[in-house]
Amino acid sequence: QVQLVESGGGLVQAGGSLRLSCAVSGRTFSSYSMGWFRQVPGKERELVAAISWSGGPTYYADSVKGRFTISRDNAKSTVYLQMNSLKPEDTAVYYCAASRAGGLQWYPNGYDYWGQGTQVTVSS
Repeated sequence: QVQLVESGGGLVQAGGSLRLSCAVSGRTFSSYSMGWFRQVPGKERELVAAISWSGGPTYYADSVKGRFTISRDNAKSTVYLQMNSLKPEDTAVYYCAASRAGGLQWYPNGYDYWGQGTQVTVSS
């Protein structure tokens, strides 16, 4: 059973930073590609950033390029999302997800396992 547990969300003022972490149980973390999604009420879940199994290829949504950085530590079975220069429009529930496919995945149905989500609120 693969479990994903996010942490690091919270309330921050605009311009501030947060680092989200997602710890993944299971022995095959290093073979998974990982993604961070976010969702606000009434909207579809959107991909914010993704990273391949090797940590090489990455993807960022245009709205977060230059502000967010995704990284992974395979020894710790953890993926991170460093969020800088936060804006009120970044407010959402953030989810991490794992894909057995290994390569970058852009859509929610490309992911096999999901965390429970962590709330990020950016005040103006």
